[in-house]
Amino acid sequence: MSERITRRRTLAALGAAGITGLAGCSGGNGGGTETDGDTTAADTETSSDMDGTTTGSTGGASGTVKIGVLQPISGDLQYYGQQALWGFSSGLGYKAGGEPPLTAETGSQTVTVGDVDYELYIRDSQFSADTAQTLATNLVTDEEVDMLFGCASSGAATRVSTTVAQQAGVPYMAGPAASASLTADSESCSDMVFRASENTAMDARSGGKYVAQESDVSRVFLFGADYSFGRAVVNNYEQVLTNEGVEIVGKRFVPQGYSEWEGLLDNAVEAGAEGIVGGFTVATLPSLFTTYLQGDYDFTVFGGFATSITNNVVGGLLQNQLGELTQEKLDGAGIGPFTTRYHWNQYDNEINSAFVDGYVNAYGRVPDLFTSGTFTAASAIVQGVEEGGSTEGADIAEALRGMTVADTPKGTDAYTFQEYNNQARSEMTVANVAPTADEWSDSWGAAVQPSEPVARISADGTTIPADSDDMGCSL
Repeated sequence: MSERITRRRTLAALGAAGITGLAGCSGGNGGGTETDGDTTAADTETSSDMDGTTTGSTGGASGTVKIGVLQPISGDLQYYGQQALWGFSSGLGYKAGGEPPLTAETGSQTVTVGDVDYELYIRDSQFSADTAQTLATNLVTDEEVDMLFGCASSGAATRVSTTVAQQAGVPYMAGPAASASLTADSESCSDMVFRASENTAMDARSGGKYVAQESDVSRVFLFGADYSFGRAVVNNYEQVLTNEGVEIVGKRFVPQGYSEWEGLLDNAVEAGAEGIVGGFTVATLPSLFTTYLQGDYDFTVFGGFATSITNNVVGGLLQNQLGELTQEKLDGAGIGPFTTRYHWNQYDNEINSAFVDGYVNAYGRVPDLFTSGTFTAASAIVQGVEEGGSTEGADIAEALRGMTVADTPKGTDAYTFQEYNNQARSEMTVANVAPTADEWSDSWGAAVQPSEPVARISADGTTIPADSDDMGCSL
């Protein structure tokens, strides 16, 4: 314990210097103001005492686990943080045998599972690497949390890993930040950094193989946002497609929010592209789809199925262009199929059914793209406490290494943390774009949804192998 305290004191002394030295190096997500979690968080102490009917024995563990939570719960991308928290909440609620107990609000909230209290100190990271680093430092030095969880921004997750978690020796469960580099680069990966959430390499290895093996597309142009997430999407698709014999006829990175797409799509046509991949978030995808749908392009758009906010925009664009949406019209629109990390209708098992029902009851929406990964993160932490019989962060981390997570929305034992980089692997699916079914219209909120899976890619084939040239992490 004395070593841990010393390292935390060292982190406190170095914290300000770290923020200054890395300002502007966040991969496009370093903006925003520095905030103090103690002054910005309005404490909302809540408690949820629920019987552990789902998990049985707690393995002799009792006491408190303090978890510092970092998610963007304000601003334009607050829904990313909300669904990440709601998924985590659902994982804790499932392990406790009850409904999801947490709200997406800053402050302190407590969930009891068996004889263990999980105290969550929720902070608004504002999708900023600077803010996430400041808040993580405060959580470690002032609140003395046992673990850190969160970050939707890949730049923020990398910053927290390298400047806080590794320096302080505090376990960090990253997610839903999706850049593959977090658990594949030697600087950001660590034996104390874990991620249950799916990443961009999993998107590419699933979607790229499907495009290469199941479609007639042989020439692809790659587009991506000019920061860590977009570059990870493009780089992973390039490797997978090239290995599968698909020719990459061009690639281009553009700033987030880029809107002048006509010229770039014309470039793809001139290069002979039969398909394009877009590595973007909701900040850029709508403009791309608008130009594509309004133009006369013969190529197909591939990539990953996004969250409901992007599907809402895309669905509206499709309605404007096609009128009342039918499956026949959508099949002829040249959009998809897309990889899905997780959506509520892709998995049919008891755990997912309970997850969907509880989530809809608690939050009025169906579980979305990020929620299975963060549900599994919470489930894994509880499992680690129970199996290790300890609430100490170091003991939880030891239990997580190589763990197969028992309770997940993709089914029993569906996620396994790889020992060489602490990234969880899990099955992925591929789905077409479909009109939203009446039963989901209110809780999904978009005119289009993923179809039933058209393909499943096993967990063994979704992540970067240990012996790959792209795997720079060897724990």
